[in-house]
Amino acid sequence: MSNKVELYTLEDPQGGIVRKLAEGMSTQIFAGDKSMLSIVTIEPGAMGEMHQHPEEQWGVVLEGSATRYQGEISFEIKKGDFFRTPPDVGHTMKAGTEGVRVLDIFAPLREDYLRPGEGFSSKD
Repeated sequence: MSNKVELYTLEDPQGGIVRKLAEGMSTQIFAGDKSMLSIVTIEPGAMGEMHQHPEEQWGVVLEGSATRYQGEISFEIKKGDFFRTPPDVGHTMKAGTEGVRVLDIFAPLREDYLRPGEGFSSKD
């Protein structure tokens, strides 16, 4: 166990791993020992590729709105909403007219996200 202070702010998240996920989508990743946070920013109207991964994922909408596609369903999300994506369920998101910013929480760690500079892969 570390006594190192790890304090960040959503208003100006410095110190994470920055990655481009797709055109119009980027994230900043903060990893702990067994879980990780990813602050995803999606430009207005941008949409990621449908993908899946073995990690459980929770998402909290910080700003804006989007359409969430998960498995065979889609649903609208807005600031203050949060949702769960079970492991190995296909999902993506399309930002609304003002864009969207989402805090994703993964457990266990997404090892593919720990490699700086790698792009998004739909074969997670």
